[in-house]
Amino acid sequence: MKENLKNIGIKAKKASKIKIDTRDKNKVLLKFLKLINKNKKTILKENNKDIKFAIKNNLPENLIDRLTLNPKKLEGISASINKIIKLSDPTNKILDKWKRPNGLIIKRVSAPIGVIGIIYESRPNVTSDVSSLCFKSGNVTILRGGSEAYNSNRVLANLFRDALKLNNIDQNYVQIVKNKNRKSVDYLLSKMEKFIDVIIPRGGKNLVKKVQDLSSVPIIGHLEGICHTYIDKDADLNMAIKVVHNAKLRNTGICGATETILIHKKIIKKFCNPLLDRLVENNCKIFADRIVRKNFNGKCRPAKEIDWSTEYLSAKVSVKAVNNIFEAVNHINKYGTMHTDSIITKNKKNADFFLKNTKSSIAMHNTSTQFADGGEFGFGGEVGISTNRLPPRGPIGLNQLVSYKYEVLGNGQIRN
Repeated sequence: MKENLKNIGIKAKKASKIKIDTRDKNKVLLKFLKLINKNKKTILKENNKDIKFAIKNNLPENLIDRLTLNPKKLEGISASINKIIKLSDPTNKILDKWKRPNGLIIKRVSAPIGVIGIIYESRPNVTSDVSSLCFKSGNVTILRGGSEAYNSNRVLANLFRDALKLNNIDQNYVQIVKNKNRKSVDYLLSKMEKFIDVIIPRGGKNLVKKVQDLSSVPIIGHLEGICHTYIDKDADLNMAIKVVHNAKLRNTGICGATETILIHKKIIKKFCNPLLDRLVENNCKIFADRIVRKNFNGKCRPAKEIDWSTEYLSAKVSVKAVNNIFEAVNHINKYGTMHTDSIITKNKKNADFFLKNTKSSIAMHNTSTQFADGGEFGFGGEVGISTNRLPPRGPIGLNQLVSYKYEVLGNGQIRN
């Protein structure tokens, strides 16, 4: 296993020295797109093997749902690749340029990060999205998907490698770790710093925590998505009902799903029942504080302290009444995970205060937290979402997968 991973690292570093122009990048991506469309039956057949394995091993229903591919999901994968093809190449762009008094010309130019290791669970579409985004941004990728999606990930990665080979480009721009042993993840994290420049984990809390604890290379990612929607005193009721329903229940298993609803006390009597009734009608369980329970006519359970810091990833939500926007922001900054938080209000001053003072990597106004997604941001897809204080923050698409370097041009200047 160790020798195999070391060889993957050596091949990745070698591939990273090859510079590919935009035209050739797009030719590879277009070929990959055509190969996916040509091999749909094979992809679904391999995916079916993974689904049977998941069912046999009693894996959770939400995990099986993420794992499952179908014609519609394959269309989504193809659409994502197509968008990435159309996006501008983020590498070798002059980001800034200036001239010093001594005549030196200094340019800040975008450059690939290098070799990116991706450790992920369940979703085979990550294989396609990550390979396409990293390749277009000039980065080499080492993929290590979960064993539950082994066959699906392998077939998609091999199709990308075929697309590279057919365009006479080193196949090792994309490599997949075929060893299912979890020790291979430990080795990737702790012994591959000579070969990997950054690790991006995509998966549940346990996976991300493991990566944070073991990795000897920099990490881009987030631990949990405890997202909030705050209903301000100047909110529109119909908008609040519509947005909260979407933010919580559109897809409960994603990191951008709202997990806590905060409601201003002044509107609790008017908003509480219509807002929460819509959720309960759709089989959402409510965990509420004393004030909300007093005003809500429907069924709910008392919220405990732990509920404010719980990522349910299911049809459950905690609800709390707050005195004002300051208390709402303080609650979010205390219990949130700097992922995505939204305010519903017609008050521009309050909206601006919320956007500027929440610590979130994504702060929103009058919209659903479920828009926390690279595809929805126009990035063509995402490698993940980062809650790091240092950049990149939020959805990581093409333009977040590059670093930069300084090019300094002189004509014989020496420093006094």
